[in-house]
Order: sequence, then structure tokens, then C-alpha cells
Amino acid sequence: MKRSFKTSGAIAATAAAALLLSSCGEAPEEESEGTASEEVDYKACLVSDEGGWDDRSFNQSAFEGLEMAIDELGIDSADAQSTAESEYGPNVDTMVQQNCDVVFGVGFLLEEGLREAAEANPETNFALIDSYFNFEEGEELENAKPLVFNTGEAAYLAGYVAAAMSETGVVGTWGGIQIPSVTVFMDGYADGVERYNEDNDGDVELVGWDKEGQTGSFSGDFSDQTQGREVTEQLLSQDADIIMPVAGNAGVGAGPALEAADAQMIWVDSDGYESTDYGDIVLTSVMKEIGAAVYATIEEGTQDGFTSESYVGTLENEGVGLAPFHDFEDEVPSEVAEAIEQLRQEIIDGETVIESENAPS
Repeated sequence: MKRSFKTSGAIAATAAAALLLSSCGEAPEEESEGTASEEVDYKACLVSDEGGWDDRSFNQSAFEGLEMAIDELGIDSADAQSTAESEYGPNVDTMVQQNCDVVFGVGFLLEEGLREAAEANPETNFALIDSYFNFEEGEELENAKPLVFNTGEAAYLAGYVAAAMSETGVVGTWGGIQIPSVTVFMDGYADGVERYNEDNDGDVELVGWDKEGQTGSFSGDFSDQTQGREVTEQLLSQDADIIMPVAGNAGVGAGPALEAADAQMIWVDSDGYESTDYGDIVLTSVMKEIGAAVYATIEEGTQDGFTSESYVGTLENEGVGLAPFHDFEDEVPSEVAEAIEQLRQEIIDGETVIESENAPS
């Protein structure tokens, strides 16, 4: 029987190569030439947002995907780091002048620069990471590809784990800003808690997000860690002992509050055990495999040719995933780990469908 969870209204590989850090906002790195046994006539280029290549998050993951393509596909490359939003457009233009076959921009803040470059340079292809292009209604460009992620699938697994591991019977989540790329996490998380209750005759409560009403707790931005801590403390006061912040850098503010309460955190986007200073309280993480998306797009370009069709990261193509339990590996019961693997396969096989108006299409 196919399960369908609805809301109202709606990697493949990770490179271990060392990063070649370019000077922020200055001239792009010199070209890198592929080392694969058979090099191909293809050049992929990458522009960071102001986080830079060593941000332990989106930019670094994107760069690792590029490095893997260099090593395994034999492509050439160029890249440019940005230190301010004012550099996004010029850095994209610089990559175009480098005769790149495809230019990637990391994050929604590069949307305008990539879109304008795509309109002005129809012979060059462009890929926007973690966002759609803001075209006028009916407008479409064959050289512009969004790379987006259905994180609700992996968050579903995280919600199940959180419900299974909660000692208070209350788990929580909160977001930075109420936008689809945030609330899709929260929808999946809510459905995972619901599935745990259904399968185990449980009554674990979720605070911070009402998936039916699409209302919940938000800090108001993605940077204010003080506000992030305050929102976390509000959920802790409601007895939540495992909390998933979906708020970028603001989510780091959850760390000290959770440590003080002897509670646990579920991180998002990257593996929080590796990318934050709170690994000892990170139960698991809902990951966007940015590097896998970059690699897949480059591979497509070298083999079948670039298309403007959206890349949607899923559990099936390993564009999203659940991180290891790390320090909690021995605490997660084997039956819970087995249930998570079964649920993951159900989602891949289409037996369980997490539906949300916030999910990418």
C-alpha cells in the first residue's frame, strides 16, 4: 500500500581532495587540468558566495564536487571566490570570459548574476545551486539549470529517529525564515514523527511546527545566533529534548542552549558533527549533497549534454541523505536503525511518499 503524507496547500560521492583556496574577491584561480586517464574537452567553473571555499558548508561541498569531476572525468576548471554580494555579478562575468562550458553559482544570492549572464550569453550554460531562477512568467532559458533538493525525504527519516530517541516524548524544530526551502525540512520532519507514532502506537509531540496550518517558530533570519538560542530555549521550555534548527548560521545558536539542557540537535545541510563545534550533541544531520549535484551536472554535460531540466536531489539519487549517528551510534537501538533503512528504501521505491507544497518539482 502506498503511503501519502500531505501538508496543507500544498553523495553520490564526496571528494577528499584538499581545497585550493583562492584569494577572496580577487582574480580567479588558474585553470586546473584533469588527471583522469582520458581527458575531455570540457571546462566547468564555480563562483562562491561570500562564505568561500572553506566554509564547511555549501561552498566547500560544491568545490569538492568540482574537484571530483576534475579527478574522475578529466575536465578543466576555473573558480572565483566572493567576499561580498557586489562581487557576484563580476565574478560570474569573469568565468564567462574564461570560456567555461558551465558556470555554477552557489546559493540563491547568485541568482540575479547568473540569470543576467545566461540571458546575455546563450552559448554558455549556467547552474544555480539550491534555488530556482526568477524568470518572468512563461520565460525559460535552455542554458539555465536549477539544482534543488527534496530535503523533506531525509528529514522524514530524521523525524522518525528523533521521535524514537526522545526521552520526554516531545521533539522540536524551528526555521530561520518561512520560505519553501526551509519549511520542506520541517514538513518532512513532522511526517517522520507521525510515522513513528503510527508504527509504534506512540504519542510523541512535535513543537515548533504545525504542518497542517503551516505555522511555527522562526528566528527571522539566517545569521542571528542570539535569536536562534532564544527560539531554541522556547522549545526547550515546552519539554523538547531533540531539536532540528533549519536556520543556517542562526542555527548555531541552538548549540549552547541544547548543551545546557543536556538535549540533542539534528543539524541540516551538512554533517553537523563535522561542520559545527557541537558534534557531541548532534544526533544526526539532514544533508544536501551539493557535491553530488555538481558532479552529476558536469557528468551530464560531458556525456549526454547539458539540459535545463532541474536537478532534484533525492534519497534515490543520493542528492539528500541522513548523516551517521557518530557519537550516538551505540545509543540508537538496532531496531530503530533497521527501521530507518527500511523507510529509506520505501521512499526510494515510492511506497512512502512525502508530499509538501514546499518540495521542489
